[in-house]
Amino acid sequence: MKIIACNSSKSLSSKITNHIGVSLADTSLRTFNDNEIFVEINENIRGEDVFIVQSTSHPANDHLMELLITIDAARRGSAKRITAVIPYYGYARQDRKTGPRTPITAKLVANLITSAGADRVLTMDLHAGQIQGFFDIPLDNIFSAPPILRDIKDNFGENDLVVASPDVGGVVRARAFAKRLSAGLAIADKRREKAGESEVMNIIGNVKDKTCILLDDIADSAGTLCNAARALKENGAKEIYSYIAHGVLSGEALNKIESSAIKELVLTDSIQASNEVK
Repeated sequence: MKIIACNSSKSLSSKITNHIGVSLADTSLRTFNDNEIFVEINENIRGEDVFIVQSTSHPANDHLMELLITIDAARRGSAKRITAVIPYYGYARQDRKTGPRTPITAKLVANLITSAGADRVLTMDLHAGQIQGFFDIPLDNIFSAPPILRDIKDNFGENDLVVASPDVGGVVRARAFAKRLSAGLAIADKRREKAGESEVMNIIGNVKDKTCILLDDIADSAGTLCNAARALKENGAKEIYSYIAHGVLSGEALNKIESSAIKELVLTDSIQASNEVK
């Protein structure tokens, strides 16, 4: 087995190799002055089971190209099997046509990964389950629910909890968490006027004097998250904690969260946290 760490997932790759007791493969990844990416694998991988770890997070296009080039390098190095480990699958929110002349970029990215030479894909908490069907190679979609549930139980125990979804799209996830925690369920009714902006109109469910766990798979601009937290607070929630699978946190997201009603934000390391996020 060989594990290759690309630039967006160096920290996570080190944790993986430490956990299973192997060393990271010796790899050189360089960017030339014109921003072309060059990858060289500095050890023999012929006949090996190769895992390439790379989230396609910001800068998404650079990290995607880096992943594709590394897959190609492994294929040309005669690896027996190549698994693209993509903890955060970028472009996942472009999973359907939203207008008459718009792309389905999640499918395009699936084609690129397959064409580059990946034999299978391992990812976590896909934004839309149907993306699994975009691939003509095997895909494993694992879930962050077990460690998140464990953390909630360790920190909140038998407290009177309500699991809240910041929008209707996250209801299935929130309901599953609420069932496992024997907690209540609340839903923020959101109306979005345009991309990147959201407005919460009301809360469905009883949150008065309750500790709320606000769940979502992705926090990008954090507008939806913070608006939902504000609505929960206005409806009488005692404390609000937020658990997010993928902390994209772009633009003014950190400032919004700092000034929001959220007491604590918990992220997985599917996206390597910047110093600002830490």
